[in-house]
Amino acid sequence: MAKVRVSKELSMKIPKTFVGLAGEYLVLSRLTALGLLASLTPRNAETVDIFVMSKNGDISWTIQVKSRLYGPDANEWEIDESFRNNSNPNLIYCFVDLYHKPATVYVIPSKKVAEVASEAHSAWMKKPKRDGTKRTLHSRPKLKDNFIVDIKSAPDGWMNKYWEKWDIFSE
Repeated sequence: MAKVRVSKELSMKIPKTFVGLAGEYLVLSRLTALGLLASLTPRNAETVDIFVMSKNGDISWTIQVKSRLYGPDANEWEIDESFRNNSNPNLIYCFVDLYHKPATVYVIPSKKVAEVASEAHSAWMKKPKRDGTKRTLHSRPKLKDNFIVDIKSAPDGWMNKYWEKWDIFSE
C-alpha cells in the first residue's frame, strides 16, 4: 500500500497545538491497545506528555511526544537542548510522523536520543559555515533519520530500528 501525504495547504491550516495533540492521542491509543495504563499529563507539563504503567503496575515510564505534520525533509523533528542531557532509562521519546498516512511512530529510549543529539550537535558545531566562519549555537536543533554530517551513533536510516518499536514497554 502506497503512503498518502498530507498536503502543505491542509497542514498550514491546522494549528500547531492540534498537531501535538494528534500525536499524543495516537501514542496513547497504541499504548492502550497494548494493555498498558496510559494517561495524558496536564497541558502545562514541560517534559512529560504521557505517563505509562505496566500491566502489573510495577514499572512506569514517562513519554515525551514530538509530532510533525508537514516538513521539507522526511523524518525530521525539532528538538531542544534538553534532549542532549536527559538519558533517564524510564523516559521514552515518541517521534510521530503525521505527514504520511498511515501515521507512524518512532519509539526511542532517551539514552539513544541523548547520544545522537549530543553527537549531532558536536559534529555540527565543528563543521564551518559556508563562508568558513565558526558556527554559533544552533537555535533549532533537529533529530533526523539522515544527517548532513557524519554521526557514528546515527548512520543513515538509524531511526528505522525504532519504527513502531512498542516492545520497548515489555522489555
